Amino acid sequence: MITISVVGITAALLAVQLKGVKGEYGTYLAAAAGCFIFFYGVMKLEVVLDALKRIQDMIHMNRVYLTILLKIAGITYIAEFASGICRDAGYGAIGSQIEIFGKLSILAVSMPIVLALLETMQSFLK
Repeated sequence: MITISVVGITAALLAVQLKGVKGEYGTYLAAAAGCFIFFYGVMKLEVVLDALKRIQDMIHMNRVYLTILLKIAGITYIAEFASGICRDAGYGAIGSQIEIFGKLSILAVSMPIVLALLETMQSFLK
């Protein structure tokens, strides 16, 4: 966490300095720092995946549900990342559209879980 914090703060301070010279360089620097942090976070994802596999083995959960959960987390992370970069670049409307599309994507991906829940509830009511 310290590494990411230092990279983020350094990039933000350099971006502020570069905005006075050439504004677009600050945006490029912020995007590059964001990409570095994104890929650094993806490398740490292996620990989370191992823990989720162990949890799945303990509770004997259907693998489809775990896959959907990981897709939802990935969609959220990517949408927030892309939206933040657009907002930093001064394109808040595009950032908002990315967030809306991310939410709709999460809704679409989660439909099998919602349907399974409704089927389970329906079987209890019969």
